[in-house]
Amino acid sequence: MLVSTNPHNGEHINSYATFNKAEIDTALNAANRQFQSWQLTSFEQRAQTLKAVAAALRNDKENLAHLMAIEMGKPLKEGLAEVEKAAWCAEHYADNAKSYLANEEIESDAVESYVCYQPLGSILGILPWNAPVWLAFRFLAPSLMAGNTCIMKHDPSVQGCANAIMNAFKSAMAPDNIVVNLPIDNTEVANIIKDRRIKGVSFTGSSATGAKVASVAGSVIIPSVLELGGSDPCVVLADAELEKAADIACLSRIINAGQSCIAAKRIIVEAPVYEQFITLLEDRLARLVVGNPLEQNSQIGPLARQDIQHNLHRQVSESIEQGANCILGGELPVDNPGYYYPVTLLTDVTPTMTVFNEETFGPVMCVCKAEDADAALELANHTVYGLGAAIWSKDLRQQQKFVEQLQAGQVAVNGIVKTDPRLPSGGIKNSGIGRELGPHGIRQFVNCKQVWIG
Repeated sequence: MLVSTNPHNGEHINSYATFNKAEIDTALNAANRQFQSWQLTSFEQRAQTLKAVAAALRNDKENLAHLMAIEMGKPLKEGLAEVEKAAWCAEHYADNAKSYLANEEIESDAVESYVCYQPLGSILGILPWNAPVWLAFRFLAPSLMAGNTCIMKHDPSVQGCANAIMNAFKSAMAPDNIVVNLPIDNTEVANIIKDRRIKGVSFTGSSATGAKVASVAGSVIIPSVLELGGSDPCVVLADAELEKAADIACLSRIINAGQSCIAAKRIIVEAPVYEQFITLLEDRLARLVVGNPLEQNSQIGPLARQDIQHNLHRQVSESIEQGANCILGGELPVDNPGYYYPVTLLTDVTPTMTVFNEETFGPVMCVCKAEDADAALELANHTVYGLGAAIWSKDLRQQQKFVEQLQAGQVAVNGIVKTDPRLPSGGIKNSGIGRELGPHGIRQFVNCKQVWIG
């Protein structure tokens, strides 16, 4: 059974039966059969379906936001925004897939030579709990518009959200089985990846699990896209617009209770403004309201699971023992039955400390001092991760230097690192391989076919 637990109070919400081998076989066969006809539909027909699904999402957004709140703790306001973003993603690919996948003529010794992009078949999406609707459509929208069918293996803890996503396709009267839900235990995933009916796998989750997924996919020679962990640096140089930088750094760190791969996790501040910037951060973080995600005034909900809560506290406690200065928070709630963690601000963090080296999934901000811009760049790149990074500076030369030398899949200059359907997103190093979104994302699960005509 797959169990949903309310992280606000630890109470059981629902249990969902997992598919047995026969049901798994039926699901894979259904998606595989539907691919034979779905791949032959026009972009216009696929777009009509995706736009209908987007409308269905918006019609059900209050229910979806409520499900996210009770299954993984997302405040209602953030949940409503997530549904809108998922609908936007579906509409974006509906409007742009045809141009993204248009034939590309390349001059050669042929009379005519070009590259065309054709779908592969049934693609497996292994999805996490932290953005159950958005991350589903980040996988579904480009894959479907490319002509693939999708097998959605959602996280065990958000099966209510998974069912609601399937209901959106049903409400939109989408063709049966272009998306198939696969409620299975995580231990079954390797066998699914190895199944000959799976032609590619998209995974979002931890770096350790991503390595296993890539290994299994490689063993059967199918493409994989991995969006993994991050310890994103946010570098603030002395000439930065400090008030705005503090606003955005705090927003980036506490969205989804800090449970985001691309959140700003290491704030690296140039020495001349270090103390001033800490004051700005403390003022903003201290005013945030932690509480029941179903209450309108709550800005930060609980962490999704108790193991996440306890691991986060371990990271904080170890770092304090290692010399970090705890300005806010840092104490594990003892009287609350839910999986809450206080907004925590750690300063004087160095590369020897746990919170600097490990990905922190929760409302914990760590701040490091850099003597100058070069030292800040070195600290930013001193990590096994390489997902996103931000640089705050008014100096155009410094901006360009950091853009060129930051080791990350995406860099924001004087702004927030975010995902956008129009732009590719992904990481390097332990943060993953491949890209999602934008024109690059839709080309991950297609046959890039060269055609030569004599």
